[in-house]
Order: sequence, then C-alpha cells, then structure tokens
Amino acid sequence: MKLELRSVTKTFLSKRGDTRALQDISLGVASGEFACLLGPSGCGKSTLLNLIAGLEKPDAGEVLMDGQPVTEPGRDRVVIFQEAALFPWLNVQDNVAFGLAAAGVPKAEQADRALQYLRLVHLGSFRKAFVHELSGGMKQRVALARALALEPEMLLMDEPFAALDAQTRDTLHGELQDIWAQTSKTIVFVTHNVREAFVLGDRVLLLSARPGRIKREFRCELPRPRHIEDQALVEATRAVLADLREEVGKAMQEEMEREQQT
Repeated sequence: MKLELRSVTKTFLSKRGDTRALQDISLGVASGEFACLLGPSGCGKSTLLNLIAGLEKPDAGEVLMDGQPVTEPGRDRVVIFQEAALFPWLNVQDNVAFGLAAAGVPKAEQADRALQYLRLVHLGSFRKAFVHELSGGMKQRVALARALALEPEMLLMDEPFAALDAQTRDTLHGELQDIWAQTSKTIVFVTHNVREAFVLGDRVLLLSARPGRIKREFRCELPRPRHIEDQALVEATRAVLADLREEVGKAMQEEMEREQQT
C-alpha cells in the first residue's frame, strides 16, 4: 500500500473552543490509484490532505507512506491548491522550473524538464508567457506541470478546479485523466462535487460532517475517459448525492447551533 492512515484524529484549538476536525480515520491508497475525498464544507477534507502532505500532524494515529511515518513535507508528495500560486515576475517555464532549482537540479535539466511537462499539459507554446497573460485554467495547468516536474510519487490536489468556469473545468477533467493514465501517479483529490469525484476517481471516499469520518466508500468502474454529463455517471452518483446532502444538512445544523452559542 502506497499510503496508509491508521486511526487518525485531529483537533484544532481556538478561542471558540476545541474543534474536532477528523475522528478515527483509517484508509489506504494503492500505488497508481486515483482516490477522491468527498464531503461537505468543513468536514476535514483539506485537513486530511495536509496530514498526508506532512503540513499538519495528527493528535492520534499515524500516517504512513510506503510503510514509513510521515512527519514532515517531502518531495515524494506535492500539493496543488485551489489557487495556482504562480510567481508573476517569472515566465511560465521559469515558474515550472522553480521547484527544480530549489531541489538542486542542474540548470540545463531544469529547462528540459520544465518544457517536457509544459508540453504534457499542452502549454509548450506558452513557455515564455507571463502569468497575467494566462486564463484561470491555463494557470492551473502550469501549477500541475510544476508539480509533475518534481516527479513526485503522489499528487495531493485540494479542490484545484473549484474556482473555474464549468467549460474550463470539464476540459481539465479530461486532461487530468489523460495525464494520470500517462504518468501512473498516485493521486488523492479533494472535492465537494459528486460528479467531479466520479469523473476522476477509481474510488470515492465520502466523509461525514465534522468531525470527519469515512462514512461510505464507492468504487467507480465506468470506462474512461469519463465526462461529467455522461448518463451512466449521472446514474452512478444518485445514491452518493443523497448521502452527501444528508451530511451537508448536518454541517449546516452544527453551524447554526454554534452561532447560537456565541
């Protein structure tokens, strides 16, 4: 198993009181698998991703990568956030090469590898462009190329398409499926969109309202490439959507109760 979480619990302390984000999470992700974490806002999806990345530490339980405890960030795991976080003073190719320079990769190899992955995301002809010249979808493709250029074993994607328009998002769904097929990367993808989870994932893990627990697990065996409007996919997501709506309702009720207490 590439990734294992064993009875992981995480609590955050604040002036409003302790908030239990995750409770007794146990799961495994196989090498080369595309796993999606699905759940309502505030259920701990991003916290779970941060624990895998080594950006946070659990209060109880353990996170293992290839059988070794995750205690800090590592080059074997790269996070792609909702915001592309590109450097506006660098051109596209230099943005992609930035992490390679920090990793001590020789300068000639930096340029070659950056261009290789820009071509993989169909942006080779934009290598000399600057960030302000790119659309939102293009920025996320640059961020994806930057992550892939580091050649990590695992990509951790935190709602990277949430801020994009529907047409751009659908295009990136297709491109990400192609890239995953070509690279065989292990991907853990966070989303609150049921159809997005089923378009992309081999397996969808539904988290409950806070504190987040694994409520249900779904396997998606529909043939690829998948599209968000495919009738078979729409049918497959109906039961999941009902479960998600239930958890969203619980999350909203909890927020109202917390507001009444303040």
